[in-house]
Amino acid sequence: MSLYRTELRRLTKRRLTRWSALLGLLVLTAVVVGVFFTNQKIDASTRATAERAAEQQWQQDVRSNEQYRAECEKAKTSGTAQPGQFPDDCSMIQPPPREAIQADWFLPSTFDFRTNFGDTLLPLAAILAMVGFVVGASFVGAEWSTGGMMNLLLWRPKRLTVLLTKLAALLTGLLAVAVPTTVLWFGSFWLVANLRGSTAKMTSGTWQSFALGGLRGVVLALVTATIGFALASLGRHTAMALGGVIALMVVGQFGLGILLEMAGVRFAAAWLLPTYALAWMQKKVTLEDWDSCQATYFGECKPDTLTITWQQSSVLLAVGLTVILGAALWTMRRRDIS
Repeated sequence: MSLYRTELRRLTKRRLTRWSALLGLLVLTAVVVGVFFTNQKIDASTRATAERAAEQQWQQDVRSNEQYRAECEKAKTSGTAQPGQFPDDCSMIQPPPREAIQADWFLPSTFDFRTNFGDTLLPLAAILAMVGFVVGASFVGAEWSTGGMMNLLLWRPKRLTVLLTKLAALLTGLLAVAVPTTVLWFGSFWLVANLRGSTAKMTSGTWQSFALGGLRGVVLALVTATIGFALASLGRHTAMALGGVIALMVVGQFGLGILLEMAGVRFAAAWLLPTYALAWMQKKVTLEDWDSCQATYFGECKPDTLTITWQQSSVLLAVGLTVILGAALWTMRRRDIS
């Protein structure tokens, strides 16, 4: 009997795997439905309504300015004006020009696929990564806590082969869920854009960029699943992985962020893991330090910046994955299993 097929079947039969995948799909479906009902397609009647609203707003501003100027002139004439209440010259109070009130301000929210779809890849990657981590940690953690790993090693004494086969089954199962989910995500928002927005100006370069973003999301899910798997194997329990991540995020990241801010460290976010996950998905993240403002020739204040790219994030992910998985393999090979 093939160990790989056995582990793959065991993965798909686990209730936690099914419920985690179902919950993740429900959350993603809720996001799509929410975007659908909070956006609207812009047509001629919608633009006409926005134009009327802009005209009404401008007329209201004109009336308000005329009233304010009349109050100014009355106060100046009677000498009852308070210091700073009105400008020195009441004629300076002028209504805004008509073109200053734009009809676009009054248009309802609309989903432009080219402009907005890239932002939706981040929640997709986050949900896939969360599901992958939980399923990966519980998949091997349950084996250790119930004694199933020891019984399996009696049948297959090659420790590393057993552990890596379990990992291969986990990643195969995750890919079988993540890839179709990503394809459905693209299709769902394309449908939303057709019905509640626009699909104009889509080019082959834009499609390629979105496809690479989706691929990075799948890779992130595979990495987090592997890390959860390795942490649970190190601690011989699912709680080791889940508790370790909670401690890392709450104490290590939240607490570290507060400490760095209090210490006045420049670009404090560069020390936090979520920044690198965001840079991985969005290709780059630019941090700004307004405390070191540099004045330009025109007197404009520009902060110092630090750009974190997806290449830098990939190095961090690769190193972290290598260290944690390597430690799990080393302990699997060296420690007593009983």
